[in-house]
Order: sequence, then structure tokens, then C-alpha cells
Amino acid sequence: MVHVIARMEIKKGQMEKMLGILTRLVPVVRAEAGCIRYEVCQDANIGIGTPANPQALTIVEAWESPEHLAAHLAAPHMATFRDEVGPLRESSSVTVLNPKI
Repeated sequence: MVHVIARMEIKKGQMEKMLGILTRLVPVVRAEAGCIRYEVCQDANIGIGTPANPQALTIVEAWESPEHLAAHLAAPHMATFRDEVGPLRESSSVTVLNPKI
């Protein structure tokens, strides 16, 4: 299994458009072979940890294997997603994790 933390900072005024795109994408991704978890999250402002960024979204993912993740990233709907959201993001980062314990 691999976990993915994909974080994006959304340009001001573009959050609703980004959430609309993600609302369409999430069910498609969850139906992919090997998808265990695919959840779009917004920072929680509860006074614990790093201060909340209202312009940030984090996608928390879990995949059965690195091969399933690679197939997900190569899927046509992901190419479309990257094209659609590129202009909406200030920045993005992806971290892939292997569980150890």
C-alpha cells in the first residue's frame, strides 16, 4: 500500500470552481482499481497544528500498490484534471508515503 498527500494552494476567487471540478473527479477516482481512499480536505481551524490556510486543499489518498497509483496518474481523466486546474492553483506538492508499522 502507498499513501499520497497532495496539497494545493488555490488562487483567490477560484475555490468554488476547484471544488466543482473535484466534485466531478472524486467518484471517478474512487471507482479506479486499487483505490482505497481518495478524500478532499480543507484545513481545519481548531487551534492545533499549523494555522489553517483557507486557500488550501489537501487530497488524502491510499492505493493498494505503487502500480495502482501509477495507473491512476496515467488515466485520461487525470490528464484532463491537471489541465483544468493548472490555472486555478498557486502551488501544489505531492508526497508519497510507505507505511512502516
